[in-house]
Amino acid sequence: MEFFIIIFLLIITIILIKVVYQINIKEIKQIAENNKELDDIVKKYPSNIDICKSILKKINNEKVEIQEDKKANNCLYIAVSDKIIIANMRESFTRIQTIAHECLHSVQDRRILLFNYIFSCFYIVCFYTLILLGIVKFIPNKMLILSMYIIFSFIYYFVRSYLEDDAMTKARFLAKEYMEQENISNKLEIERIVNEYDKLNNLGIKATNYSLFLSTIIRAIILCVVFIIK
Repeated sequence: MEFFIIIFLLIITIILIKVVYQINIKEIKQIAENNKELDDIVKKYPSNIDICKSILKKINNEKVEIQEDKKANNCLYIAVSDKIIIANMRESFTRIQTIAHECLHSVQDRRILLFNYIFSCFYIVCFYTLILLGIVKFIPNKMLILSMYIIFSFIYYFVRSYLEDDAMTKARFLAKEYMEQENISNKLEIERIVNEYDKLNNLGIKATNYSLFLSTIIRAIILCVVFIIK
């Protein structure tokens, strides 16, 4: 019975947070994908690799390895190998801010970055291990285990959201500084691009936090279901 109550409360929490945050993924996609005029303006800038190198130089961190993966859909900074992977986004005006975002990850507190990487791996492995143990009925105190996992979820969310919020908030300013430095676009064009970045960030920061929170809640619900069945 306790697990049914927990599932109910978790679902209510998901709905409540979504309503309060007013998450609208379609609106984010519309801003990012349906602005051909700004896409054409940003096409004038150098390649993604060159943009990344310039921004890294600007923030005094040129030791990072840069790799462009045209098959990838998302950019990524890997703390352990100190590498930035740039996705295929040459056609999007968002690419400068996105690259700036990953560059900013590379200069965040390394202890937090490494902790996030290690704990994220532990958190995922822990989830699948508990599912397996739940299936084979090898968990004597399910409520205690679930409580511990929820605490792990809080830690995962807190650290990950801090890193993402920090990079997303600062990327807008760093991207603007880069564009002003390159002197490729005029002041009006830069302001238009930055205004769209502001719109994206206003929605994107909330959506990112909600997405991270949602992933932890869904895993907790799945564990509850496994514990109920088994």
